[in-house]
Amino acid sequence: MRRSKSILKTLALAGYLAGALPVWAADAPGRVVSMNLCTDQLAMMLAAPGQLVSVSRIALDPVSSAMSAEAAAYPINAGIAEEVFALAPDLVLGGTYTDPFAVQMLRDLGIEVVQFPIVSQLSDIPDVVRQMGAALGRVATADILAREVEARLDTISNVTDEGVPEAAFFFANGYSLGAGTLSHDIVTKAGFANLAERLGRSGGGRLSLEELLLNRPDVLVSAQPYPAASRSEEIMAHPALDGIPRVASGPEWVCGTPLTLRALDQMVALRETLE
Repeated sequence: MRRSKSILKTLALAGYLAGALPVWAADAPGRVVSMNLCTDQLAMMLAAPGQLVSVSRIALDPVSSAMSAEAAAYPINAGIAEEVFALAPDLVLGGTYTDPFAVQMLRDLGIEVVQFPIVSQLSDIPDVVRQMGAALGRVATADILAREVEARLDTISNVTDEGVPEAAFFFANGYSLGAGTLSHDIVTKAGFANLAERLGRSGGGRLSLEELLLNRPDVLVSAQPYPAASRSEEIMAHPALDGIPRVASGPEWVCGTPLTLRALDQMVALRETLE
C-alpha cells in the first residue's frame, strides 16, 4: 500500500508539472483525441492542460475505467472516424485493435494516428508510459512516472517455489485467463500460481465449473458484477464455490498503466494474509 501511495503521489507530481512547465513542446500536438480506454488513461495522466480534447465513451464506465471520475471532465467520442475528424485533432491515439476502418480513414484524411500495443506484462508499463510521453511531447513528465513504476517492480521478485498458493480467474460464463495475459502476470508477480496455466491454458478461454472444483484453488479472482441480473454471471455465485476466498478484479486490471500497481499490491497483501 505504501508503494501504491507513492505512485499516486507521482501522478499528482506529473499533474503539477503539467501546469508548471510550458504547456507543450513546440512540435507537440496541440489537440489530441483518444479512441481507446487504455490510451484514455495514459493521456489523462500525461497530457498538458488543454492538450487532450476528447476520450472514448468507455472511459466513463467505472467498472472498466480506473479513471472514470477524471474522464468526466472531457468530451467523449464513440470512435467514429467522422466524429473524431470533426474535433480537428492534430493527433489521434488508439490501440492495436482500434477499428481499422476508422484508423485508415483518419490517416487518409491527413490525421496522425498513433496505436499502442496491448500490455501483457507489468514490465511493459514503463515502455507505454514513455511511448505516450513521446507522442504528446511530454517526455520528461513521462520519464518521472515510468521510473517510479520501474522502482516499484524492482522491489518484487517473482516467486517460483513449489507450494505457493494458487489463484484462478473465473468470470461470467466461466471465462478465465491463462499465461500471456496482464492478469496472469499480476498474480504470478504477487506470488501466486495460476490454475489456468497449470492446466495448459494461455490467453483467454473457458474454465468449466467442474474443472474449477476438481482443482479447487486457494483464491478466486472474479470481476465486479454489473448492477443488473445476468445469467452469464450466475455461475460465479454457485454455492459449490462457497468457502474459497475471493478477490474482485477492479478496473486497474484492465489496462496496463501505473494504476495497475494497485492490483499488484492487492494481490501481494492477499498472499501475505493467506501465509
